[in-house]
Amino acid sequence: MRADIPNLASIHTRALMGMKAPEVRVEVHVANGLPSLAIVGLPEAAVKESRDRVRAAIVNSRFEFPQRRITVNLAPADLPKEGGRFDLPIALGILAASGQIPKPPLDEVEFMGELSLSGDLRPVSGALPAALGACAADRALCLPAASAPQAALARSARVLAADHLLEVCAHLRGERPLAQAQPAEVPEARDPEGPDLADVRGQPQARRALEIAAAGRHHLLMVGPPGTGKTLLASRLPGLLAPMSDEEALEAAAVASVAGRDPVSEGTWRRRPFRAPHHTASAAALVGGGPHPRPGEISLAHGGVLFLDEAAEFDRRALDALREPLETGRIAIARAAQRAEFPARFQLVLALNPCPKGYDCDLGARCQCTTEQRQRHLSRLSAPLLDRIDLHVLVGRQSPGELRNLPPGEPSRVVRERVVRAQARQRARQGCLNGDLPPGDIDTHAALDEEAFALLEQAARRFRLSMRACHRIQRIARTIADLAGAPRITPAHVGEAVSYRTLDRLL
Repeated sequence: MRADIPNLASIHTRALMGMKAPEVRVEVHVANGLPSLAIVGLPEAAVKESRDRVRAAIVNSRFEFPQRRITVNLAPADLPKEGGRFDLPIALGILAASGQIPKPPLDEVEFMGELSLSGDLRPVSGALPAALGACAADRALCLPAASAPQAALARSARVLAADHLLEVCAHLRGERPLAQAQPAEVPEARDPEGPDLADVRGQPQARRALEIAAAGRHHLLMVGPPGTGKTLLASRLPGLLAPMSDEEALEAAAVASVAGRDPVSEGTWRRRPFRAPHHTASAAALVGGGPHPRPGEISLAHGGVLFLDEAAEFDRRALDALREPLETGRIAIARAAQRAEFPARFQLVLALNPCPKGYDCDLGARCQCTTEQRQRHLSRLSAPLLDRIDLHVLVGRQSPGELRNLPPGEPSRVVRERVVRAQARQRARQGCLNGDLPPGDIDTHAALDEEAFALLEQAARRFRLSMRACHRIQRIARTIADLAGAPRITPAHVGEAVSYRTLDRLL
């Protein structure tokens, strides 16, 4: 746009659409006519209300608010605009179009921030995706100081932090340049902190399944009566996983930024997330949604663990909504106005009581539930969802006497060392973990000899396994072999993998 047109200014900023921050140009024209301020370009209610915030902020910052006809255009016009992020660029556009600040410096910087009535800048969501977008456009990004450390996590971006509208104007006038924000001091990749697996005594099969799930990024279902340690085990899974890489940490931080959370101030940078929503959560809460799509629990768990306790109490439609992201690692949310896509590569851990009678539940003779009641309870999880859960394990009761005589279990640090070695073997062999191995590569990297294949075929006929379930058994067997350092899959590995299909035997 030509910068020499009188009474016209153009400011660069960014909207928020899913994980993307599309560029928006704020065009401001100050013309003769009755005093008014009109905002066009598909603004939502919060954007329309910026008229009053901007007016008060300009006046209280001791600038002159033009008593003329002001038109603000947010381009492109077909992109929905929401939130207070456009307050700062609108205010700067009015000041530039009325000649109170120079126009040329505006072309090199993008601006984003909500204004208070006094001119203070308030934080906005989506600072990290906006910083990445500004960097791609070869421009700096100026935003509130509270959001700057988060945006500066994008190391290649130039981030300018300001606390007040006056500071931004002084920078544009060349009086007091804003310093480039530095990323907050964040811990380097190190051993995860959190609950230790040594706290769990007994339950050898469940502990083994947890280690296999961590090593191959497999999904896990634990079935057992209340109080047997299912939640205790699930909460230890993040501590068995390798530290997040820079790429994983940045993507998880971007999701948190879009959701309005700050991974730096919350101390979650590089920590694998552990999300445990209540069983009353709706499908939209789990997968994301809303008029303007926001990430749900599966995206907030990206790179970490999503734990659904009392899985049979969740709405069946909410659980079935997990089927697609379990396969693809992404979730696409379509609305009439826009379509957003979020990353959702998480490990799913489900905990399920074997029958609906409460604390008297047991898979043994003491269970008071009828076979029909137990079948109905277990059928709350659909067969297609169960097909996508790699490991099914029974978590049985243990008496106080048994627990008292048991030594402490292996600590998370020791198990994590085995997990890291197994994952290194997988990445060296195929470039990904076994849980993410594409179906076309299974016969290449998880090949079975005749004896092992015969065992798998026998299990498939007996338990009526689908091809998806058979592929998952092959992936699990490959992970078991990797944990043992074995170059090929043996019948023993397949036999152990088949033993982790509990619900295929119960249903």
